[in-house]
Amino acid sequence: MAENKIFAGPRLRRLRKALGLTQTAMAEALAISPSYLNLIERNQRPLTVQLLLKLTAVYDVDITALQSDDSGMLSQLKLVFSDPLLSGELPGDQELVEVSEAAPNAALALIKLYRAYGEQAARLSDLTALLAREGHDTGLASARLPHEEVQTLFSRRPAFFPAIDAAAEAFHRGVLTGDDPGTLLRAWLKQKHGITVRILPPGAMVSLGRRFDRHTMRLFISSRFSPHDRQREIAIEVAHLALRDEISTTADGLTLSSDEARRLARFELARYAANALLMPYGPFIEAARRERFDISLLCGRFSVSFEQAATRLASLRRPQQTGPGFFAMEVDGAGNILRRFGADGFPHADFRGECPKLRVYESFYQPGRLLSERVEMPDGSQFLLLSRTVDGPEPALDERPRRTALLLGLPFAEAEQTVYGKRHAGSAEVERIGPVCRLCERQGCLSRAEPAITRPLGLDEMAAGLSAFDFR
Repeated sequence: MAENKIFAGPRLRRLRKALGLTQTAMAEALAISPSYLNLIERNQRPLTVQLLLKLTAVYDVDITALQSDDSGMLSQLKLVFSDPLLSGELPGDQELVEVSEAAPNAALALIKLYRAYGEQAARLSDLTALLAREGHDTGLASARLPHEEVQTLFSRRPAFFPAIDAAAEAFHRGVLTGDDPGTLLRAWLKQKHGITVRILPPGAMVSLGRRFDRHTMRLFISSRFSPHDRQREIAIEVAHLALRDEISTTADGLTLSSDEARRLARFELARYAANALLMPYGPFIEAARRERFDISLLCGRFSVSFEQAATRLASLRRPQQTGPGFFAMEVDGAGNILRRFGADGFPHADFRGECPKLRVYESFYQPGRLLSERVEMPDGSQFLLLSRTVDGPEPALDERPRRTALLLGLPFAEAEQTVYGKRHAGSAEVERIGPVCRLCERQGCLSRAEPAITRPLGLDEMAAGLSAFDFR
C-alpha cells in the first residue's frame, strides 16, 4: 500500500525555529540525518506519516498544523489569481501552494496589495458616479468612506459587545490569573502558538507599531510605545487568536456596506477585546463600584493606562451589571474629533462635543492634568465631564509628539455614583455650552466661532456684538 506523503518543509522549518532548535538537534531527536532533514525542509523529500507520528511524540505537535492551510492564505491567493488580469498567468495551483508555504509574508503582502487595488477601484467608481451627477447629491462620497461609516456606526450604538466580553472573561479566568498580565499573555502566545514577542527599536520598525512575522513566528512591538500600550498591542494579537470567532461573529452582525468597512470594524473590535482581556467585565465593574469609578485607582488595579481605563468605563452595559452611562470622545489639538463612543452611544443631538468652551480643548495647555466641569445644554440637560490629555508613541528626534485629549462624561444625575460628583454637587457653578456654534443660539458668547444658521447676524455700522458672529 502506497505511503501517504506530505510536503510541508517550510512549516517544519518554522516549527524548528520556534522551538529554538538547530537542524542537527532536531534530526537527532527524530532519528534521521541532518542532510535528510534539510531536504525535507526544502520540500525535496516528503514528510511521511512515520515522521509526523515521531514529531507528535517528541514535540507534542498538532499534526493538522503541518497538514492544512489553517490561515486560508491559499484560498485567498486563488481568489487573487482568478482576477481576469491574472487568470492566464499560472497553469495550476501548485505554484500558489509553494508561494504560500515557502514565503507566507510575501504571499500576505500580495493579498493586501490586491485588496487595496480592489478597494481603490471601488472608490474611483464612486467618484465617477459623483462627477457624472455634476456635483449633485454630494453626500455620496462621504457616505461611502469606510472609516466614516465605521465611526458613525460605533458612535451611535452602545460600546458593549456581550459575546466578546463573555469570551474574554473565560480566557482571563483560565490564563491571566497573576498580577502581571503582560508576562502571562506572552507565555500563552509562546506555549499555544509558538509565537515569541520582541520589542524592537524605532529604527527596526520604522513606521510600524506592531507586526507579526508568519515565517519566524515572532510578534514585533515598537519600543516607541509606553509599557501599557505595548501590553495592549500584545493583548490585541492574543484577541485575534483566542477570540477570533467572537470578533468575526460580532463584526458580521454590524450593518456595513463594504469589505474595507468590515475589516476596520474588526480592528476596532479587536481593540475592544484587548481591553476586555486586560479588564474583564465582572472584576472591573466590581472594582469600579468599590472605588467609586476613580480612574487613577482603576489604572493601578488593572495595570492599564488612563485612556484604557476610561474607554472601558464607557462600555458598562451588561444586564444586571450596569454602570453609569459614561460616554467618551477623543480630539486632537486642531479640534478634529477622532472617535465618539459610549455605554448608550454618544449623545449626538444633545451634546455633540464641538463647543469651544469645553475644557477638553483647554486640557492641551495643562497636559496630564485631569480637568472636571459641570455643563448645561440649551435644553437644560446637564453633564459631568472629565478631560485629560493622552500621549501617543514616543517621538523621534525632531519629530512632533502626538498628543490627543480624551473627554469622559456622564449625565449629572448619575455623577453622585463617582468620586468626581461631590466636587460639583454643592456648587452653583455651571458652564453653559451648546452643541456646535452654527446650531447654538446663546447670545453674547465670547467663544463663538461661526454664526448661528438659525439667526440673522443683524449687525450694522452703529452696533456690534461681543464677537464677530454675534446676533441680536
